[in-house]
Amino acid sequence: MTPNRRFVWVGMAGLLLVGAVLVASIVFSPQDRTDEKVVPSGYKQVLHLTHRGQRLSFGPFVGYYFRPENPDAPERVEFLCRNERSFYTQDVPADTLLFVGDGVLTTLPDTGRPIPSKGRINPVFFSDAPEAWTATRPVPQEAYRHFHSCHDESGAVRTGYWLRHEAQATFTYDMSGRVSEQSPLYHEVTPGVDRAFAEIIEFDHGPDF
Repeated sequence: MTPNRRFVWVGMAGLLLVGAVLVASIVFSPQDRTDEKVVPSGYKQVLHLTHRGQRLSFGPFVGYYFRPENPDAPERVEFLCRNERSFYTQDVPADTLLFVGDGVLTTLPDTGRPIPSKGRINPVFFSDAPEAWTATRPVPQEAYRHFHSCHDESGAVRTGYWLRHEAQATFTYDMSGRVSEQSPLYHEVTPGVDRAFAEIIEFDHGPDF
């Protein structure tokens, strides 16, 4: 092979290699993978904390992301909730920001009532909850309508966060059709503090339950 032809073949091989790399970077670029969660900067889907000497975890649950107001203290958190995979409503696009809010770390008093364990997340509506539990809501109480527990290696605990939801969009909260108008979860949402959010205490045994 003459030097000129060898140069042409080497050049063509180099172009083919570069083209293959570019195609691979387009096809396999992480930014294009819809199955990968993109966690908002500074937020986490799972918080790990120590409270009264007990090592606890909080989360994950669909679309919620948390960050402590003070990285060295778990007493208060900020959160946002997105319509991840259109889990909460079909009225707005997937991943729309539905809520922002805050949470206050609280330990529900031991009333002798056992923590339910029929599944991973066990709801107790206010109408069926001990008054001693609902009385622990932060002020203004009418804004903190949702308690979600932490969990340890044994399951749900009575320590968790009272959450205040501030809506960022207008939509019907119907779990994308999975709950009917008769469900206490179902309600119409408009921007502002959601004072129609279900009054509910949830005991979360963790993702490994």
